[in-house]
Amino acid sequence: MRTLREAWVALAGLSAVFLFEMLDNSILNVALPTIGRELHASTTELQWVTGAYAVVFGGLMLAFGAVADRFGRRRVMLVGLVLLGLAGLATAFVTTAEQLIAVRVAMGVAAAMTTPGSMALAFRLFPADDLRVRAMNIITTVGLVGLALGPTVGGFVLAVAPWQVLLLMNVPIAALAFAGIRSGIAADVEADRHRDPIDWAGAVLGTATIVLALVAPTLFVERGTGSWAPWAVTSAAVAGAVLFVLRERTARYPLLDPKLIAHPLVSSGLAFKAASGLATAGLGYLVTLQLQLDWGWSAGLAAIGMLPQVIMLVAGGALLMPLVNRVGLDRAAWLSAGAVVLGLAFYALFGNYGYVFVAISLVLVAAGLRVVGVVAGTNVLRGLPASRTTIGAALVDTSSEVTTGAGIAVTGTILAAMFTGSLAGGNWTAGQTTEFRHALTVAGLVLAVIAAALVAWGFFRARGNSQAERPAEAMATA
Repeated sequence: MRTLREAWVALAGLSAVFLFEMLDNSILNVALPTIGRELHASTTELQWVTGAYAVVFGGLMLAFGAVADRFGRRRVMLVGLVLLGLAGLATAFVTTAEQLIAVRVAMGVAAAMTTPGSMALAFRLFPADDLRVRAMNIITTVGLVGLALGPTVGGFVLAVAPWQVLLLMNVPIAALAFAGIRSGIAADVEADRHRDPIDWAGAVLGTATIVLALVAPTLFVERGTGSWAPWAVTSAAVAGAVLFVLRERTARYPLLDPKLIAHPLVSSGLAFKAASGLATAGLGYLVTLQLQLDWGWSAGLAAIGMLPQVIMLVAGGALLMPLVNRVGLDRAAWLSAGAVVLGLAFYALFGNYGYVFVAISLVLVAAGLRVVGVVAGTNVLRGLPASRTTIGAALVDTSSEVTTGAGIAVTGTILAAMFTGSLAGGNWTAGQTTEFRHALTVAGLVLAVIAAALVAWGFFRARGNSQAERPAEAMATA
């Protein structure tokens, strides 16, 4: 297609997919106390109501990305949307916490089938990079509006309707997405499909590694660094990652071809996404604890305190095209990733001096995230052949998911090591307050250094693309 207007039906469908992903957990979190009371759920069960979705979603993205590249991106997405609709309908019949967790698992599978495909199909709609960026900006904006409004909408719905309505809302969203994609996007072109056999061993190893990497941060937060369980899971995740890399380097038909990942656009884009995920997760976790535990703000006031970030995430799309037009896609990627790291470092150094400094940090990080989320993903897909775009999009999302978990794990570990007593115990002594503020600074700086190293590595990788041949031509000969 040549214009965004011509693709409006397809963009509406793809935007609905991203809306589901962003709206899902944000709208459900506000209902967790109500769900706990009505289903007599334990604290652990409530955690898995949201955690099961995130773990299944993150763990299966690579596998379904590989399936979609071989059997059709549009086809796999439509099947996933049907599953999403059925899972939403099943919510009406839930009577126990275990049943709700099963529904959330099904929704996680549906998200893994649909979310990477939304980026891949948006990329496929247009031949020009500027239209691809504009399309992804539209899709991302719709999703971020859902993320911002989710808790508020959820609160209003709970005031007049049962909590099940929050998940039943996925049914019309899935129907809208299905209609838009089926009528607005042409059937998959046979020539664009990947023909190699699926590397099932690699898929199993990759899925297991990601699931373990996503579960580990939760265990660190729940059980603390003194427990053996989080360390065992982390060790298993590292072992799985090593085995996965060895498998991909030796397999005849690897799930992720190392030569493709080594392309400058791909490796740099993944590094920028990883850095932004790490920094954003760490900042969000630290600010939430600071506002409520250190400064004594209520949950409602703390939510208002996060508004600068929300506003920038939603409105920051206006920054995207002017920046890209001025500096180009490659430079926009590392500049925006650098802004995220700068915002985190600013918070670590000055966040203890007052809310104004916290707000500046939130705005810096949100502005960078708003740009890098679109540009880095676009660059990854630019560096891949047409037959690998879905697994490329899955890899982008996975890198962000895993480093988000890592950011929370690193932050939680540093806080546990430097703070004496229980963080949530309340009535801190002057010594505990000092310990927390020192830990906040150390955790922020450690994450900023790690994220800065990723951005620096991505920057030098991206420079290798400046003299390279056109991505499609280069990868065709790889």
